[in-house]
Amino acid sequence: MDTNIYTKKDLKLAAKDINDGQLVSFPTETVYGLGADATNEKAVKAVYAAKGRPSDNPLIVHVDGPDMVKQYAQPLLPEAQSLLDTFWPGPLTIIFKLKPNVLSKAVTGGLDTAAFRNPNNDVTLSLIREAGVPIVGPSANTSGKPSPTKAEHVYHDLKGKIAGILDDGESKYGVESTVLDMSTDKPAILRPGAITADQISKVINKPVLDQRTKVADDQVPKAPGMKYKHYAPNAQVYIVDDEDEWQEAVDWAAKQDHPVGIMADNHNINGYDWSDNVETFSLGDNVNSASHLLFAGLRHFDNEPEVKSILTQAFSSYGIGEAYMNRLNKSAGQVHFHLR
Repeated sequence: MDTNIYTKKDLKLAAKDINDGQLVSFPTETVYGLGADATNEKAVKAVYAAKGRPSDNPLIVHVDGPDMVKQYAQPLLPEAQSLLDTFWPGPLTIIFKLKPNVLSKAVTGGLDTAAFRNPNNDVTLSLIREAGVPIVGPSANTSGKPSPTKAEHVYHDLKGKIAGILDDGESKYGVESTVLDMSTDKPAILRPGAITADQISKVINKPVLDQRTKVADDQVPKAPGMKYKHYAPNAQVYIVDDEDEWQEAVDWAAKQDHPVGIMADNHNINGYDWSDNVETFSLGDNVNSASHLLFAGLRHFDNEPEVKSILTQAFSSYGIGEAYMNRLNKSAGQVHFHLR
């Protein structure tokens, strides 16, 4: 099929595609999502097929506000309502228990819970309102590959597989939303993002657990990113943990018989004399810019098949750095430069 590029003036066309059971990629402040009518089981299953996504990997349901959540979720406790009042719209996905038989098992992975998000993007909120239905939205990429932060990334992976891409420029954050499980008595982070556990804890006045454990092969994950390989380019990614490892990285790269990619902040890129077989990609000046640019850098080198190794800078796992390191560790398969 032809894949149309839509802008905000084409919202009615994009919404019609959604209502007709077609797939449309949409922008958010985190990454681009692959949208389908969450109430249309056939359309939801088409999302899995287009991405090559395992069918037991549940989808996030995007809504235009709390009222739409309440159509599907069981009554919200006051602390959950406080989270919505504080962080929505924004990069926080919350898992709630569902009313019986309101969403297909294709959305939930067969669980009695679903993950809901109210994205902070006016174009996509208008799309949801125009379509009049919640929209599922995993990242709009081939499953396992780096998430898309631009419409062109989506087009690269999914052209000919989806009806359209709603282009609203580059994503603000560049890493996916925090996923918080509120379906049990003990709130827990299942995926880190821009909203931290400390921020959440201050709102609900109770501790927030960290449950980012890998899910067993015979288990269904409650949230994306808990079971399957994610964010991996074709080249092997190596994590450079410490500042004093960069000179060793310079020497190692010069000895390789293939092009080597370097993803680091401006201080490290400009501070060394790199060999001719090295191509650098700047992550900016700090962890905030690095989080914004991580997926773009991985995709940049994925378009250069001759690059077989990508050395990428680690940052402190604090604040947004926790989300950055979570994604980097997954893309590298936990492989560190000093252990190569």
